[in-house]
Amino acid sequence: MALPPGTYTLGPQNGTLAVRTGRTGAAAKAGHNLLLHAMTWEATVTVAEDPAASSVELTVDSSSLRVIEGTGGVQALGDDDKAEIQTTIDDEVLKGQPVTFRSSSVADADGGLQVDGTLTLRGTSAPIGFALTLADGHLKGSATVRQTAWKIKPYSTLFGALKVVDEVEVELDAILPSPS
Repeated sequence: MALPPGTYTLGPQNGTLAVRTGRTGAAAKAGHNLLLHAMTWEATVTVAEDPAASSVELTVDSSSLRVIEGTGGVQALGDDDKAEIQTTIDDEVLKGQPVTFRSSSVADADGGLQVDGTLTLRGTSAPIGFALTLADGHLKGSATVRQTAWKIKPYSTLFGALKVVDEVEVELDAILPSPS
């Protein structure tokens, strides 16, 4: 289904912006694959009659990332563990800086949109692309973010024996609201 023309505002009130991390290293079994949700974010998707005139913008408060789930590991994540992970993300990984995306081109793609643009993490900007699709009233998209492309060293502990993998998956799933 194609996206109808209009301007759509998305955020936690009508969707989820999720981040999934994996683990690697000699002590990977001790760590957890994480599911994080951004609690404060806003996306504006402007769909024009001509897809090339469309645009997508996203702003995320990086300090609003919350650990929703940790799978794997030797033991379950407790509330203290989740709080410690959030502090590490704020202090060491994203350093409390906002995450932004601005499209540079949008094209029609199999009933959805192919969006290419610039993602800014920790003050470093790099290109990224993803598809947005509409199915059953849900706007969905996902992208793989390679942390090192944004000059972010993947988090490690235990003298490097436990590391977060470089590739982090970001997923959007939002109920498409009425256009404004």
